[in-house]
Amino acid sequence: MKKMILFFVVSFFSASLIAQNGAPAKKAEDLVKFKTLTYNFGKIKQGVPVTHEFQFTNTSEKPVVIETANASCGCTTPVWPQAPVAKGKTDKITAGFNAAAPGPFNKTITVKLAGVDVPLVLTITGEVLSAEEYAKYEKEKGSKG
Repeated sequence: MKKMILFFVVSFFSASLIAQNGAPAKKAEDLVKFKTLTYNFGKIKQGVPVTHEFQFTNTSEKPVVIETANASCGCTTPVWPQAPVAKGKTDKITAGFNAAAPGPFNKTITVKLAGVDVPLVLTITGEVLSAEEYAKYEKEKGSKG
C-alpha cells in the first residue's frame, strides 16, 4: 500500500513539472510590433529635456494592455497608453529624457504587457554636452552644412 501511495505522489509531481515546462513563455514581441526598439538622440544640450515616441501596433487578436513602463533611472520618464490598445491599432510610448550630467548615456524602459511573461525593452542613447560644448558643436555643424 505504501508503494502505491508513493507511486501516485511521485507521478502527480512529475506530471505537474512536465505541464509547467511544456508551455512556452509569452513574449511582448508576440503581441505588439514596435517600429524601432532603440533611438539615438545624438548630441543633446545638458539640462534641456528631449522626447522620442516609440510607435507600436497591436498585432494580436485581442486588445493589449500595457501594465507598466519602467525606466532604468529617474532622468527617463516614460508615458504609455492607459487604455487597452485594440487589435490592429497603433499607439505610442513616449520616452522623455533630461540629463543633469554631460557624457554618453544608454537608458532603458522595460515594458510589461498584461498576461505576458517576458517584457520588452526600449533603449535610448546619445551624448549630453555642456552648454559650451553644445554651442561649439552647433557652430561646427552649421559651418559644414
